[in-house]
Amino acid sequence: MFKSIKHTKVSDEIANQIKQLIIDGKLKPGDKLPPERELIKQFGVSRPSLREALNALVAMGFLEVRQAKRTFVRSVVSKLIEDPIALLIKADTQKIFDLIEVRKAIETWAAYQAAQKASREDIQQLEAITHEMQKAFEEGRSWEKQDADFHLAIAKATHNTIHMHIMSGIYDLLKESMSRIFVDREQVKKLMKHHHQIYLAIKNRSPEKAREKTLDHLNYVEEEVKKATAQKENPPK
Repeated sequence: MFKSIKHTKVSDEIANQIKQLIIDGKLKPGDKLPPERELIKQFGVSRPSLREALNALVAMGFLEVRQAKRTFVRSVVSKLIEDPIALLIKADTQKIFDLIEVRKAIETWAAYQAAQKASREDIQQLEAITHEMQKAFEEGRSWEKQDADFHLAIAKATHNTIHMHIMSGIYDLLKESMSRIFVDREQVKKLMKHHHQIYLAIKNRSPEKAREKTLDHLNYVEEEVKKATAQKENPPK
């Protein structure tokens, strides 16, 4: 009737704790884990046990190691979503409009939810990103990262773990598509104006307004993509 109790490896216990925090949404895609020394102290474990746990989570796709050997939470659907979609768009550029349609559905929902559920920290993060994008634009630097960060921050503000991972999964696609389409200063200014309107709606706890402004924003993106596609297919003689 009863089964013998098996001893759980320390590394398995560490991995299970971190994995559960990711599943619960307490660790979000893009979050940076504390330095190795701090993790050893917090868990009260040895360096080999910690490294074994982190390596296992990297192998499972929950974590990834980036610059300066720092460990980040990875979107659990990143390669499942991003790579196939990128291949579809590369094979048929019209598929970019399918992606925009999907974004309209999930991002208008996200803005509505964020206006209801965003914490003070979430709202501060949205404000900081809008300021960072404005500063990068004014200084003539790349602004595409901040643009994608804004949409990802809204996803995080929904506090819906699955949605966070889905949006993180198309993060690089967002950056790449914007850099190719929005090359005119007036275009970018309009993008930033839209971001500010969405941010204010979320800050003011206005779900319908947040949904409306997000749809306006994505309709504008769709219009500009159509113009750019038409120019590419029918270049001026």
